[in-house]
Amino acid sequence: MSGLLVMKFGGTSMGSAERIRVAGQICAEQAKQRPVVIVVSAMSKITDLLLDTLRKAEGEDRHALEANLEQIEQRHSTACRELLPADRQGKVLESLHSIIGEFERISQGIMMLGERPPRSVDEAVATGERLSALLMAAHLEATGLRAQAMNGAGLIVTDAVFGNATPLMEPTRERARKLILPLIEDGVLPVVTGFNGATLDGRPTTLGRGGSDFSASILAAVLDAAQLWIWTDVDGIMTADPRLAPNAAVLPEVTYSEAAELAYNGAKVLHPRTLAPLAERGIPVWSKNSFSPGRPGTRISRVVSAPKGPRAVTSMSDVVLVSVEAADPELNGVQVMSRALAALALANAELLVMTSSSYRQNFCFLIRRDELPHAMASLENAFALEMAHGYLRPFDVNEDVGLLTVVGEGMRGVPGFAGRIFTAISRASVNIIAIAQGSSELTIGIVVQRGGLEKAVRAVHDECQLGK
Repeated sequence: MSGLLVMKFGGTSMGSAERIRVAGQICAEQAKQRPVVIVVSAMSKITDLLLDTLRKAEGEDRHALEANLEQIEQRHSTACRELLPADRQGKVLESLHSIIGEFERISQGIMMLGERPPRSVDEAVATGERLSALLMAAHLEATGLRAQAMNGAGLIVTDAVFGNATPLMEPTRERARKLILPLIEDGVLPVVTGFNGATLDGRPTTLGRGGSDFSASILAAVLDAAQLWIWTDVDGIMTADPRLAPNAAVLPEVTYSEAAELAYNGAKVLHPRTLAPLAERGIPVWSKNSFSPGRPGTRISRVVSAPKGPRAVTSMSDVVLVSVEAADPELNGVQVMSRALAALALANAELLVMTSSSYRQNFCFLIRRDELPHAMASLENAFALEMAHGYLRPFDVNEDVGLLTVVGEGMRGVPGFAGRIFTAISRASVNIIAIAQGSSELTIGIVVQRGGLEKAVRAVHDECQLGK
């Protein structure tokens, strides 16, 4: 379909009746010019509330469960009454109540079991998106447009890895085109839930971190969209976190690779998985601010006009550095590293940085703090025998660290650049703990003491003149 635009609205863009009204106006304006598909997140904080409700159910805390359910119902019913004229509210309120009732039944089942089966969690946690899609479609209908809420579970086909499913693109392409394209041709705006899908045999799944954006990129890819617009509450991708570097500026354009590296290393932009389907087909994506829709945002595509070199610096403070060292020199360091990486993969931990010493046969790696318990359990299980016999020293965990990453295409081709970075950090009196530079020339990762992370970010940002 020529010129198709997929637009995704995040949680803050759907966070209240006022924000839904703004999102609806954006949709209406674009629908006058081209075919449009809308993808929505849950209202801000609702997914966290749903997950908390399931935890309360598992702990048999009936009072807290009922209080959460009342809060979910109240927030959506209030938005409905503020959005819709009185004669349209009854049917929508009934549908909202029905969806929340399905969630309540799953919660009651979890309370009876005393545990949260992953499949049940995936079905339950997509409730927020279903409620948002219903409200958005109802609002568009009330303004005179034709719209239909659609559950992503009926469109996006995935594998059966509950909580972090991977899309099966060909079945998704067949199903999405069959169900969505006829609606568009008939003048109907599809409003699709982000974040969720289902297996071929219909078992509900979710797409993991960044799942709503991922849903939008999957649909953009299988529908051969011309563009994808992601609406958030920031002006686009910035040269640094403006809270750390006050002179940070919005980047007008970045490559898919730069955006993926920024996201992987802590910037609140599109998750790397979101970009993969778009990069394969060369579909440009725009990151835009629904609170200031007139601002241009950041364009993400294969090639940009900016010169090669550093484009942005990002940081992460919720990380830990784990060191692994052999106590016996006869222990093969390469084998230890291989088994450690396998253990991290088994724990589904993301490896942010890794450095090694060839002489002492030791190495260290950086992971997210919330992944530490599972990662350590997996490592201890993998090396139980070696640790019991003293062949491997106890794992050293340093939680007083932060990660600073400089991102830009072709940085290796800039003479003296790495030296300038290290000198700038040194001038800020910040101690460097570990350094990693990938062969792709895209990133330089630097682990520093957490207390000096903000100073290091400002120093590097200023040294690279990124805000100018």
